Amino acid sequence: MIQLFQYNAEVRNEWFDLCKHISKEELTRTRIGGVGSILYTLFHVADVEYSWVRGIQGKPDIVVNYEEYKSLEQVRHLSSSWNQETLEFLHTWTEDRDTFVTQVSWHKDIYTEGEILRHVIAHEIHHMGQLSIWTRELEIKPVSANFIGRSLR
Repeated sequence: MIQLFQYNAEVRNEWFDLCKHISKEELTRTRIGGVGSILYTLFHVADVEYSWVRGIQGKPDIVVNYEEYKSLEQVRHLSSSWNQETLEFLHTWTEDRDTFVTQVSWHKDIYTEGEILRHVIAHEIHHMGQLSIWTRELEIKPVSANFIGRSLR
């Protein structure tokens, strides 16, 4: 499980690097599909991951206002700090937790911890695909989605 979170973190950081070469206007322009803009998508995937992982731990959700993080570097810094906490938690993960039942404060439904973690992984991969389409529209080669060759062991 941790390898896929490491993969998502690595790919997200590569997106931050790539986006340094895109104008702020293009990063914040509202696009068709997805959650809006390139920058907001990067914020959104970090926010969703952090919220769900905190939820699994029984910690309260920290609501962060995107309007306070309107630059690429601010979003990258926020993502990095959250990712550190997420990976620390995942290093304590054991397979038996996969079936632990939990409920988060913002959902009435009950899920297993494994189900939530898999949702978070798939959620980010989905949005990285949207970023790929949007950067191709800007005639920029997107970040590779390959897991193989990343040395995530």
